[in-house]
Amino acid sequence: MARIIAIDYGTKRTGIAITDELQMIASGLITVETKTLMDFLTKYLAEENVETMVLGEPKRMSGEASQVEEHILSFRESVEKKFPTLKIIRQDERFTSKMAFQTMIDGGLGKKKRRNKALVDQISATIILQDYLYNL
Repeated sequence: MARIIAIDYGTKRTGIAITDELQMIASGLITVETKTLMDFLTKYLAEENVETMVLGEPKRMSGEASQVEEHILSFRESVEKKFPTLKIIRQDERFTSKMAFQTMIDGGLGKKKRRNKALVDQISATIILQDYLYNL
């Protein structure tokens, strides 16, 4: 089987998570600067067998799209052009940052490490991917 990759897209940083080949376990992979995201994906997808991308869909409590959605749509179009065989799924990501922060507290990380926004983004991507796998 091929892996599934998840993206917690941000205008500055993007968290990335990946499954194992059996698509059972979601693990944080890396957080990259968004300006280098396509370069990272090009290299990673050339080296790994990935069939699906789960792209976080940030919504407001009202259900409306958040401000970053226009950037995400542009990113999605770029991915679809560059990787036409990659299946792209959108996954609601409301509360993932709060859940990621709580996960860090529950895991015993100190205040200094909890301020690491890159780690929060990576954990958020993992939560997005876990939610997707749970609902398969």
